[in-house]
Amino acid sequence: MAPPKENVSLLFKLYCLTVMTLVAATYTVALRYTRIAETELYFATTAVCITEVIKLFLSVGILAKETGSLGRLMTSLRENVLGSPKELLKLSVPSVVYAVQNNMAFLALSNLDAAVYQVTYQLKIPCTALCTVLMLNRSLSKLQWFSVFMLCGGVTLVQWKPAQVTKVQMEQNPWLGFGAIAIAVLCSGFAGVYFEKVLKSSDTSLWVRNIQMYLSGIVVTLVGVYMSDGAQVLEKGFFYGYTYYVGFVILLASVGGLYTSVVVKYTDNIMKGFSAAAAIVLSTVASVMLFGLQITVSFALGALLVCISIYLYGLPRQDTTKIQPSLETESSKEKLIHM
Repeated sequence: MAPPKENVSLLFKLYCLTVMTLVAATYTVALRYTRIAETELYFATTAVCITEVIKLFLSVGILAKETGSLGRLMTSLRENVLGSPKELLKLSVPSVVYAVQNNMAFLALSNLDAAVYQVTYQLKIPCTALCTVLMLNRSLSKLQWFSVFMLCGGVTLVQWKPAQVTKVQMEQNPWLGFGAIAIAVLCSGFAGVYFEKVLKSSDTSLWVRNIQMYLSGIVVTLVGVYMSDGAQVLEKGFFYGYTYYVGFVILLASVGGLYTSVVVKYTDNIMKGFSAAAAIVLSTVASVMLFGLQITVSFALGALLVCISIYLYGLPRQDTTKIQPSLETESSKEKLIHM
């Protein structure tokens, strides 16, 4: 059990930062590798479905530890899952959106280099910010709005003249990849804010909400398998094209998402910004070594702008609520002196 946020040591924060960075960078590079290196290409829809199943079992296990006994676990599942069809229906909304997002990630990394994907995917920040303003009635500081526009400019530079890869022989469609990322970031922004709104609408455990969402997610992704690859899956099998590398990608997607959701509460926005920037650097280095990525001036400048904008967006906002009372107190003292 990790210590409360205010008592967290620097060592633990660095541990969280390292894990989040490695998960983000490794997942992107490994997924890219499986989409271009495998001779028998697996079905992305089945991988997304299996990820949802693993997340469900992991969430049940964590809820079991949280409740402390099998009896309380069964009671919680019976009351919050089996006995709450309306809540399941409510959580089916982000399930559908996340399913689309995850499938778009596979499509994007089939057509874009991992580093280009990692930079462009940071568009989820302005998308999430916009959804937060519209759905949660929050406001952004001027610095945050500035960083949003800077980030969009950086992504534009990266996509203006896409970096070429020399070790990838398969045919790719960069515009299809960019379109897939565009859909993915829209899904990420909406689903993340929607899920936050559901979480804050009641005192229900995060893991109960995850179970509700993953149950809906399994149904949604199974429908996706049937609609997208149904005939081929029946002919070749559900696990066609699977290798140890594919299994590793699925494991990263399953464990990484859950782990990140846990450790993020022990870090701050600045650390998350550093993590995203470090993941971009690692993905770039890996892409140069594994896929022969040729870094252009526009890519380097765009990636730098994205990293800076992430840092600026995560800076804490100035709290003026504590300054105002002190000013009022000073003015009241002056009035008393002159009375």
